[in-house]
Amino acid sequence: MDQNLWVTVISVAVTLLFIIGVPIFLVIGFWVVGVSIVIDFTLANVGVTLFEGLSFFGLLALPLFIMTGDLINAAGIAKRLSDFAYSLLGFARGGLGMAAISACGMFAAISGSNSGTTATIGSIMHPEMTKGGYDKTFAAATIAAGGTVGIIIPPSIIFIVYGFLLNLPISELFIAGMLPGLLMVVAMMFTCWVISRRNGWGHIIKFEPKRILRTGLRAYLGFLAIIIVVYGIYSGTFSPTEAASVTVGFSVLAGILVTREIKIRNLPAILMRSGHITGMLAPLIAVSVVMQQILSLLGAGEYVGGLISGLGDPFWILIACMMLVLAAGTVLESLPNTIILAPILAPIAYTAGVDPIHFAVIFLVGDAIGFITPPYGLNLYVASGITGIPYLQIVKHVIPYLVALMAAWFLVAFWPPLSLFLLQFGGLN
Repeated sequence: MDQNLWVTVISVAVTLLFIIGVPIFLVIGFWVVGVSIVIDFTLANVGVTLFEGLSFFGLLALPLFIMTGDLINAAGIAKRLSDFAYSLLGFARGGLGMAAISACGMFAAISGSNSGTTATIGSIMHPEMTKGGYDKTFAAATIAAGGTVGIIIPPSIIFIVYGFLLNLPISELFIAGMLPGLLMVVAMMFTCWVISRRNGWGHIIKFEPKRILRTGLRAYLGFLAIIIVVYGIYSGTFSPTEAASVTVGFSVLAGILVTREIKIRNLPAILMRSGHITGMLAPLIAVSVVMQQILSLLGAGEYVGGLISGLGDPFWILIACMMLVLAAGTVLESLPNTIILAPILAPIAYTAGVDPIHFAVIFLVGDAIGFITPPYGLNLYVASGITGIPYLQIVKHVIPYLVALMAAWFLVAFWPPLSLFLLQFGGLN
């Protein structure tokens, strides 16, 4: 049998494994081993690359930011941020929903995870929204959509992976994600306001400066954590990895000594939960590095590049890259989507004149939208899991948010200053 035919057969076989629910790590692993044998690529390389693929200092930030999110939640800081957001926005129709989205943005500025943001803020805000007069399914969709900013507003786990794969400065990627992340939050808050106003959802509370001040003071630990991450990285005081480690230490001390909601005896369970998530992500990153090597040997990048570059016009080349990211996001989680497509599409976008940092933001905003795009839509499954509402019901209510995020995505793509202004202002681009 022809080598190309064998590669096709193996690819179809592992795709079927993915469809029936085999973990993506095993799916990629089977493909890597099978294709390595077919193309006579030494299997010793698999073992070496699996090890060396993770021997990168910047990747140490990955487990640390995951741990930060768990610690911030356990310390009660996430709840205080949510209370502050509600006191600030509750005077408007849909204020509690907008507060939930705002809280997702603030939590994202500490945790760096989409699904983690959805799970944490959802468990806090969904019961409150239901009691506050919102349709429970709309409330679940709001939480799922709000969680999409988890990988855009820095720090971001996926930005770390993207920077590692494309050899881009992670701190610059973080800074570039700030304004696009804020734009996504504003677009979703506006959508929530329009829908809530039309349906009369949500109880309105009086605008009370004293309440805002009180809840703001109670949430000061969350603001400090955000300042540590953002200022530390932006000023050059910390690398992203160092900022993550400092934030972990801050979260532990805040939870034990200040809020007193973290007990020392509970720390092993919190660390185990963080380790469980890291244990799922790290092997996937390692095996995907091998996959990239094999795709390169097979000429996949040149083939896709030839197809897209054949469009000629840089506008349509960028549109094609965006549609490919969106299409992959409907069936793949953000990490494999990034690992598989970013090394192929980034050089194509660069030759079309798109700044590498700008394209990273374009790519990852599209990746984030995939978290609420059926049939995969991880945030939709997370929201369904924590609320008990069927997945398909949430899908119907998430469509307006999907439209708003798509509009924000195209604005990010075709107005580069949104991504690059802060870098240029700081003299970094």
